Amino acid sequence: MKKIVLPLSILVPMLAFSQVKKKDTITRTTDIEEVVFQKKVVGKTNDLTNVKISAKDAQNVASISGGIEGIIKTLPSVNSNTELSSQYMVRGGNYDENLIYINDIEIYRPFLIRNSQQEGLSIINPDMVSTVNFSAGGFEPRYGDKMSSALNIYYREPEKFEVSGEASLIGGRLTTGLASKNKKLTALFSGRYRNTNLVLNTLNEDTDFNPTYWDFQSYINYHISPKFTLSFIGYYSKNDYEMVPKERSVDFGTVDQPINLNVSYGGKENDKYKNMMGTVSMNYKPSDKWRFTLDSFAYQNREREYYTISSAYILQTFDPITGNPVTSYDVGGQIEHARNDLFVRTYGAQFKTRFSPNVNTDIEVGFKYEKENLKDLTNEWKVVDSSGYSIPRPLDDPRIPNSSDLTLNYLISGNNSIEPTRLSAYAQYSQKFFWGASKVFVNAGARVSHWSFNNETIFSPRFQFAIKPDWETDMLFKLSGGVYYQSPFYKEIKDLDGTFNSNIKSQRSLQMILGNDFEFYMYDRPFKLTTEAYYKKMDNLIPYYMDNVRIRYSGKNNATGYAYGIDTRLYGEFVPGIDSWLSASYARVYENIDGQGNIPRPTDQRFRFAMFYQDYMPQFPSMRVNLTLVYAMGLPTGSPVMTNPYNYQKTLPSYKRVDIGLSKVFIDSKNKKNMYGFWGNFEELTLGVQVFNAFNINNTVANQWVTDYNTNLMYPVPVRLTGRFFNVKLEFKIK
Repeated sequence: MKKIVLPLSILVPMLAFSQVKKKDTITRTTDIEEVVFQKKVVGKTNDLTNVKISAKDAQNVASISGGIEGIIKTLPSVNSNTELSSQYMVRGGNYDENLIYINDIEIYRPFLIRNSQQEGLSIINPDMVSTVNFSAGGFEPRYGDKMSSALNIYYREPEKFEVSGEASLIGGRLTTGLASKNKKLTALFSGRYRNTNLVLNTLNEDTDFNPTYWDFQSYINYHISPKFTLSFIGYYSKNDYEMVPKERSVDFGTVDQPINLNVSYGGKENDKYKNMMGTVSMNYKPSDKWRFTLDSFAYQNREREYYTISSAYILQTFDPITGNPVTSYDVGGQIEHARNDLFVRTYGAQFKTRFSPNVNTDIEVGFKYEKENLKDLTNEWKVVDSSGYSIPRPLDDPRIPNSSDLTLNYLISGNNSIEPTRLSAYAQYSQKFFWGASKVFVNAGARVSHWSFNNETIFSPRFQFAIKPDWETDMLFKLSGGVYYQSPFYKEIKDLDGTFNSNIKSQRSLQMILGNDFEFYMYDRPFKLTTEAYYKKMDNLIPYYMDNVRIRYSGKNNATGYAYGIDTRLYGEFVPGIDSWLSASYARVYENIDGQGNIPRPTDQRFRFAMFYQDYMPQFPSMRVNLTLVYAMGLPTGSPVMTNPYNYQKTLPSYKRVDIGLSKVFIDSKNKKNMYGFWGNFEELTLGVQVFNAFNINNTVANQWVTDYNTNLMYPVPVRLTGRFFNVKLEFKIK
């Protein structure tokens, strides 16, 4: 029997008061190996809205989309109704409203990704992560201008030579860590490869997929002195996606009116995405009171989306009793064509300083300069023939030739090139003090930014307040909010016709969040119940359509809106020594376009429940399991693109999914001493089986709209997601 020493502070989102501690450790007895969590602060933050996530849990989670994002999607405020995408929506916001940082450097995702099948590896490599900080809203001023969330990842420094890796049916990774004897020089290198062809073959269609994704990352630190450190992060990724569709058959409709759509295809899609990033950081800490950081960064993204796909379809209904076809509703065809090229380059520098006159006070100031270069070539169109999804010309009598012009269903064409400059600055003050016997935390400040493209300057004041009463019951009450902007970039400034709109303005959200943390013991183990209620009032909104996972903005600030909801999460050791949690949320988000009235936005989430659960066999602790479960009500994203959303309010079916990870640990730090020879080189060795979509539920990510010429009705044909898939993976670590 061995002990686990676990500080209570890992369960508390607010930083513990340095001079007053109610409880330092919890000691208990269990059957698994000794683990000691220390109070080493990596990526220190004063953000009260921050949720810390274990990097180890992120590595263990069974997820197709990726470790970090996969586990974030189990939080109550986060939603993503597709397992193939690493993108997520937070509290009614869309995919573009989330900040992502690595070591305090903002990063970007690819912009032209249309379908979740096209997504490859997330830029965040779980093998390199030490700390994960996530805020679902009301975050502090040092984070940038987005309306929904902030995710800040800190990479780790290896302490000695190490090699770790993973091999599975859908890819693999290899990570190497190095450290000099005096620990002045540390380096971490990691390469990953991924091919989701086997997973995509579970889709209910006859399509040849060839998606290959790989990347390489490095994190190098040189500690010139105890006060001065120089570090470098490098990233390169290359994602290729090739698709050759052949046939597709979809059954939908109702029990009384079953409908079948059969589609035959010609042509193919070939997309390429190349991303590169490099950052050099200098950290100078002359004393415990002062800290200075200077970051220089450069990011480049080249994307190519080429496809020409023709299709012909037949729409049929069937007798619900006999199953025989009754009549042919419609036949038709269409051609979809795109030659889209995008080049994005951003580079600049940021300077940050932190002054801590005492252990309970922090004053932070930062400045950032960024130069942007965007070149966009767009040529995208769709033509529908005869009585297809839409009718391109009047058809009074098919026997009489019609000389009218052939009208495209839509045409997006543009040749845009801009080189704007973005300036921003922030200042914030954090203070911990006693109010009587209660502990109080205050964080307040503001940020200001200016973008030369639209010549707009925005000012964003923000605040956070928390009080921990001197009660026997361990309670923490939190209040945060402020003015949060969605600063426009490539997607927001692009009109539906393909041109850049220099008159576009930042979307604005006034937020108020009220929260409570309740810590308690159950079955002699620590638990925490977190509850947050929020309200957002939004204006200058840019209406958008959701085309699978791509956001298409209208290019006009012609809407207002509001969002409200409540989140709750029960976190603790349901099984001794291992963390798990349950999450539930209810959220609504509405918009009013041109004063026509309130309608749900495409990201109107409503009710959602999620669970992340870990367990092991007490008699055989090397046998372990983790489970993720998600139930989310359907989003109103099934409306046709480029139509009046007031005419189409079609909600997708609910999203239901269970992923299971089973593993057998052959070697770990506990039994390593019993290994000799070749096996003695291993620090860890684990063989696992993952069951994705364990119940084989056919979820829907979007609708394809088909018109019945006889009745002029438009039918939403569901676009299904992946089915059940078994993955086998082998993980190892050598030190």
